[in-house]
Amino acid sequence: MPVYFENATQPSAQDLADLDKIYADAPDWLIQPFADGAALIAHGLQHSTLVTGRFNSRLLGAALLDKQADFWLLSHVCVRELTRNRGVARRIVEEATRLADEAGQRLHVVIPADQPELLALARAKSLIIAAP
Repeated sequence: MPVYFENATQPSAQDLADLDKIYADAPDWLIQPFADGAALIAHGLQHSTLVTGRFNSRLLGAALLDKQADFWLLSHVCVRELTRNRGVARRIVEEATRLADEAGQRLHVVIPADQPELLALARAKSLIIAAP
């Protein structure tokens, strides 16, 4: 399944609807510190940090990619429940890692301490884990 990584700079009405669906499926811990998915999306668009995974013209996953001076920070990675376990999140992480490497930066991934399964997966992939 070819998932295309994109910076969400000017999302269409359909893209915005897809983003709402992506974060509507998110667990509460993933949305923090934002009040809800809409606030997270608005923040990402306003700060140009929202990145997405697209398949067949629809957004299936999204994340925030903050390109800081010393490192890049990937957070709030979420995939629609309907399309989970099909490589969308992996594609977002891999492409963010590739772009960070290309820019001479290290990618850090935000994972809460109370998510041992995600922490183990990140460690297995040799990702640098940042606390939320």
